Amino acid sequence: MNLWFSEQHTKNVKLSIKVDKQLFSAQSDFQRIDVFESEEFGRFLTLDGYMMLTEKDEFIYHEMITHIPMAVHPNVKKVLVIGAGDGGVVRELTRYDDIEHIDMVEIDEMVVEVCKKYLPKTACRFDDERVHIHYADGLRFIRSCKDEYDLIIVDSTDPFGPGEGLFTKEFYGNCYNALKEDGIMVNQHESPFYDEDAIAMQRAHKRIVESFPISRVYQAHIPTYPSGHWLFGFASKRYHPLKDLDEVKWNSRNIKCRYYTTTLHKGAFYLPAYVEEMLKDVE
Repeated sequence: MNLWFSEQHTKNVKLSIKVDKQLFSAQSDFQRIDVFESEEFGRFLTLDGYMMLTEKDEFIYHEMITHIPMAVHPNVKKVLVIGAGDGGVVRELTRYDDIEHIDMVEIDEMVVEVCKKYLPKTACRFDDERVHIHYADGLRFIRSCKDEYDLIIVDSTDPFGPGEGLFTKEFYGNCYNALKEDGIMVNQHESPFYDEDAIAMQRAHKRIVESFPISRVYQAHIPTYPSGHWLFGFASKRYHPLKDLDEVKWNSRNIKCRYYTTTLHKGAFYLPAYVEEMLKDVE
């Protein structure tokens, strides 16, 4: 008998992956956590039945949410990561020797422990001495932060369930306050392709535009996310993601990536016409 994992992208579309075996399944205090093994995508993590990452394509998401702001901000010392219990963002950040302190705020401790055990390719740098894990609600945690971080990366789940509060105007305003005077915030921005996802994307973009003087959207192509076309938000108090990109400095770091390049960095901000129209509608 064939076993398949299926995620409903719309009421008419679903993604299905043939599963070799299920490695883990449990209900935490916040959500259902499952880990599967497949021939095509390797191991993959789902939360409440929604795909979070696969071993085969996680590098795209984690490189694009991390290296884009790192190539723009000239002097990142202290970083706040919200969500990211799988460890992929932390893994990419710890490749930078000049980062001194990384706070990671994850609401669900079970996600971190499960990923350490079953997804060691992403959860491989939690033991870096610069990494400090806080098991807390990101919305509550950031309320008490003022003028503290050079970079905030919001690696949240979708805008419902445990991640819902990370898409509110209050949250983005608190992120603004928590950043230093030249700070950058980057967040996952949903997909523009299917109607329901596009509405969530527009709502998030509108709230970020209201909070930050510089707000741009960029894209990547991630096969296992709805439609494969995924957006990220770049919000900043001072730096422009293209005008302030320092290609020479970033390339001199010799960080080997499988997706991100400084050439791709520039191209990622040139969006399809239909996406530009959606963003203009809310701006």
